[in-house]
Amino acid sequence: MRKSIKKAMSLALASVMALSLAACSGNSSSGGSSGDSSSGGDGQVELKFSWWGGDSRHEATEKAIEAFMAKYPNITVTAEYGAWSGWEEKQALNIMGGNAADVMQINWNWIESYSGNGKNFANLEEYSDVLDLTQFPSDSLELCKADGKLMAVPVALTGRLFYWNKTTFDEVGVAIPTDEASLLAAGEAFKAFDEDYYPLALGEYDRMIFLVYYLESVYGKPWVQDGQIQYTAEEIAAGMEFINKLEDSHVIPTLAVLNGDMADSIDKNAKWIDGKYAGILEWDSSASKFEQAVKESTNKPGQEFVIGEFVKFGDYDGGFTKISMGLSVAASSAHPKEAAMLINFLLNDPEGVEICSTERGIPCSAAAVAVLDEKGLGNELVKEANAKVLGFSKFPLDTKFEHNDLKANPDGVYYKVFGKLSSDDIDAAKAAEDLMKGVNECLGN
Repeated sequence: MRKSIKKAMSLALASVMALSLAACSGNSSSGGSSGDSSSGGDGQVELKFSWWGGDSRHEATEKAIEAFMAKYPNITVTAEYGAWSGWEEKQALNIMGGNAADVMQINWNWIESYSGNGKNFANLEEYSDVLDLTQFPSDSLELCKADGKLMAVPVALTGRLFYWNKTTFDEVGVAIPTDEASLLAAGEAFKAFDEDYYPLALGEYDRMIFLVYYLESVYGKPWVQDGQIQYTAEEIAAGMEFINKLEDSHVIPTLAVLNGDMADSIDKNAKWIDGKYAGILEWDSSASKFEQAVKESTNKPGQEFVIGEFVKFGDYDGGFTKISMGLSVAASSAHPKEAAMLINFLLNDPEGVEICSTERGIPCSAAAVAVLDEKGLGNELVKEANAKVLGFSKFPLDTKFEHNDLKANPDGVYYKVFGKLSSDDIDAAKAAEDLMKGVNECLGN
């Protein structure tokens, strides 16, 4: 995977100068603060803003862009957005080729993977006159630095938790799982009800996150610390055996079944939409699109989507939290100050905050939280989920966990290992060995 990405980047570097996506023109102008309604300067400025997400995020962000352009008439913002599938690979080429959008929504790990140790993204501390950094926790800002430079502003903190389709569980006549025994009992009940029904659906990357959650719950150790895996091959193999057990007990569909559904993601899977898959382990910031999918089902409208308890597998509170995403400015941007103004509008300005609400999770910005609280805005499910996961999951996430060499579909280590495990091409011990080898290579061990 690493070689293929490097090859693709080399090819891109040879041609991207003629295909610039930055779309910048005009003179760089002086900006205004979030409380300044000035136009930001006399020259016309063009910016491009790129992000991924679901339909509700797209709609809210486009409205916020319109409001920003109304406030700063000399600035034109062009939107580039889409679903997650293939997004990182595309943006990696743009970043490395110097053709990234002026403002980018990035994953936290992109700072390490693509910032070029502080060279590919602008140092946002240089634009603190138009971007109020005092609204963000200092420890979160530190996590967004490379070579001492602020590569991004943290948008939100997030973690994964269990969500369930209560309508389906009631229909099957079994309790929503809270521990290993009730999870296995749900698998048995769902199979007896209809073999196409499963209490939980986990894709390849979901299985990696579930594995870590399970191991941390049982053994009480972080997955990686100080660049070293904290688990033995035997402990990881035990986690792999448990995932096999979930498949054998009809708790989760095999990956062959899941991939045979021909859906880009679980929220777009017809079996999720119609309640046949009745549970997920998902980010709190993504809850709304899963809820919307089941509530708006054509075949089974109005299903009830609920937050579950953290399923207990041991004596510890498993799971990790992380910076969900950040907003960065490309070092290649011709108008970095205006780009920083757009970030400030989205994350700190009351007008931008009100429009975007919780579409990117519960904000890190204190100013944004104050606006949402004052006006009673935001998805209540996302608010509840965020408070729940931040109060429960305390393990750290290592910076390489989401590296493209590990999580890319289909060539990443996680996809290869869990795909082979699910198809019985390898056993649990071999899966543990292959996973450790791939992760250690990524960690540089």
